[in-house]
Amino acid sequence: MPPSPTASDASDRTRQLRRVALSGLLGTAVEFYDFLVYGTVAALVFGELFFPGADPAVGTIAAFGTFAAGYVARPIGGIVFGHFGDRLGRKKMLLLTMGLMGGASFLIGLLPTYDTIGVWAPVLLITLRVVQGIAIGGEWGGATLMVVEHAGEKRRGLWSSFTQMGAPLGSLISAAVVALVSTLPKDQFAAWGWRVPFLLSVLLLGVGLFVRLQVVESPLFAEVKKERAESRLPILDVLKRPRPVLLACCVGIGAFTAQSLLTSYLISYATGIGHPRPQVLTALTVSAAVALVVLPCASALSDRIGRRPVVLAGALLSAATAFPVLALVDRKSSGALILAVVIGHGISQSLMYGPLGALFSEMFGTKVRYTGASLGYQGATLVGAGFSPLIATSLVASSGNGTPVALLLCGGSLITALTVFLVRETSRTSLIDPASELPTPHTEEITA
Repeated sequence: MPPSPTASDASDRTRQLRRVALSGLLGTAVEFYDFLVYGTVAALVFGELFFPGADPAVGTIAAFGTFAAGYVARPIGGIVFGHFGDRLGRKKMLLLTMGLMGGASFLIGLLPTYDTIGVWAPVLLITLRVVQGIAIGGEWGGATLMVVEHAGEKRRGLWSSFTQMGAPLGSLISAAVVALVSTLPKDQFAAWGWRVPFLLSVLLLGVGLFVRLQVVESPLFAEVKKERAESRLPILDVLKRPRPVLLACCVGIGAFTAQSLLTSYLISYATGIGHPRPQVLTALTVSAAVALVVLPCASALSDRIGRRPVVLAGALLSAATAFPVLALVDRKSSGALILAVVIGHGISQSLMYGPLGALFSEMFGTKVRYTGASLGYQGATLVGAGFSPLIATSLVASSGNGTPVALLLCGGSLITALTVFLVRETSRTSLIDPASELPTPHTEEITA
């Protein structure tokens, strides 16, 4: 006997939700692979290839300056793609952001170096880095909203964790690929080996686009379009009530400070004090694997006890372990290095980061959710991750020790911990636009 229409509809929704979650995971993994490969390679060889003639410290600062340029561009991407995502749809923007990201990464792999074309080499590198930043600035918001807006209210945190898991998965793949090519002799790695991870991104791009083409548009956005209720200028509507965006930025600072300092910057710092490069990449790979387990657990827990307690626990753990983590790195032991990165990034950072997808989505109404969530998220990455490696490199070079790294990590975590107390719990907030139903006490306070 064929299933009833209700059962069939429920089965279709579940199948589509799984497809959307897989799309979010793969799409975000591709985006973060491309973005993090740049940070890893910048720490290893970009200083000498694109900024020669300077001492090693200045070259590293210049390389991380281009790294920061990508983060500066991310809020721009959040605004641009958020605007059109709130007006034209989430899916169209996600296809565009993935294409831009993959194309920019592939072109970086083809770039001639300073020895070949002179000053145009760093100019083109920075330009492509900005394109990467703009693309990833629009990617996260759309991918997260697609999952959250398809999911039921009781398990939004768990389902949104698939998008969040794209970051460590992308990091895991990028670290593995870079670790493989870094086994080449140093001269061969500098000559052509560093290009391989960028060129391989075109394969990941093809897989990601194929999966993403199979998903349907967000049902909540489709309802908004049906009612012709979309915002004409979402950015203005968001900025009329800036409190949710500012709170989102501050809540996310700790997670992104930890992510940046304990991944991209750690490669430069740890190799600088004597850790072999393969050893550092192994530590990052182990940490990313741990994060793939902790993230869904933290997100699922946030469905049960709330977003705020989970984020707060991660922030306090990160602040408390900042100096011990640095001390473990400074011991120059392989085991101590792995333990440090697992504690600081795999566990503490994942606890802060896991619930953010659901939390940021729940802080804004459907008509401006893409713009609002993207601005909050990318603003946090700009402050927390964009400038942390640059500041840390400058302070470590001037002080001669790694204490500034621990101070930055602890400071970012405490900002998150303090801000959590200013954010209302959103795990039971309805995602239906306040314009289409009477607002609850929560939605009245936290939707833009």
